[in-house]
Amino acid sequence: MYRIGQPEIDAVARVLKSKRMFRYGVTGGECIRFEERYSAYLGVKHCLMTASGTNALTAALIGLGIGPGDEVLVPACTYMASAIAVIAAGAIPVVVDIDESVTLSPEAVTDAIGPRTRAVMPVHMWGLPCDMNRIMRVVRRRKLLVVEDACQAVGGGYRGRKLGSFGDAAAFSFNFFKNMTAGEGGCAITRTEAAMKRMRCVVDPCSFYWTGRTEMQSSFLANGARASEIEGAILNVQLDRIDGMLAIMRRQKSAIRKAGEKAGLTMSPMHSPDDECGTHNFFLLPTAAKAEAFAAAVGGTVARKTGRHVYTEWVQIFAHQGAHHPALNPFRLPANKGCRMHYTPDMCRQSLDILDRTVFTANHPDLKAVDLAKRIKTIRDAAAIMT
Repeated sequence: MYRIGQPEIDAVARVLKSKRMFRYGVTGGECIRFEERYSAYLGVKHCLMTASGTNALTAALIGLGIGPGDEVLVPACTYMASAIAVIAAGAIPVVVDIDESVTLSPEAVTDAIGPRTRAVMPVHMWGLPCDMNRIMRVVRRRKLLVVEDACQAVGGGYRGRKLGSFGDAAAFSFNFFKNMTAGEGGCAITRTEAAMKRMRCVVDPCSFYWTGRTEMQSSFLANGARASEIEGAILNVQLDRIDGMLAIMRRQKSAIRKAGEKAGLTMSPMHSPDDECGTHNFFLLPTAAKAEAFAAAVGGTVARKTGRHVYTEWVQIFAHQGAHHPALNPFRLPANKGCRMHYTPDMCRQSLDILDRTVFTANHPDLKAVDLAKRIKTIRDAAAIMT
């Protein structure tokens, strides 16, 4: 969480005083207002608030009709929720390499496409946009679907377009650790009405009760993952904050990047410096040992050591524990028998090498100029030791 304060408190107080915390039956309610505003912000047609980013990813996949018999390509570096959502849809995740940008490798996508591949999930990890032009060329040529995981990249863009607006569907997270937050929550977006109807069934299978039963014939059962008017109220304020916060962090990143390059450090490649979130600074060291030393010196984090953001830590997936009951486990479904589901710790060696050598530090919109100067000095001093 970056900034939250009296405007959010006032927005929540208005909802509580109205005693109308359930999103349906509220004319011009907070959830509907946020969905309309966020759709316009992204330049897409449909937006649906959810209880979490994982719920949003699952809804996006199911909305596009992805399910048993399908493979979805996911990067080796992403929070485990990306793969969990694929399994929740009944499909099988196929893990592919990242490149030095710490995002999905277009070459790896090309090489990994198989006869069961139905979709690709570019993940804009740690606010870093994937190389969407190259990825989209590949998927269009092979007629695949694209579900963007922008959960960690709220407000970011790629070459003048907002992240999430490239794919057939996309998902965002608004939990405590994201660029804008309601404590928890997320949203799924799509361009088509048909996908939105299916997404509504995932998020609220009883929504036809609240909206005149118009969707009863096309509805199906799901667990549900609705957002409340309280979350909508907070996010409407947070949406007003996001661009200003990211602009500050982009400037911080630019200053740190220039200082690092001048000091002889190799910075991780960037696909769209002017549009990315700017929330983190990435350094690419020549060896894992030097990455460890550099991280210790600057107070950074080695990317390999981020737990379930690395595929080797997806324990339940390696063990094929995809559901609470064997009969519901996608790894055991007859329709998935021909899918690739053999996972090994060394299957994405390129990714592990890159993550072992990548160090990142965080930016913050409230960082003072004097503290930014101190950070830059620390990086310069550490660079001198590395060389």
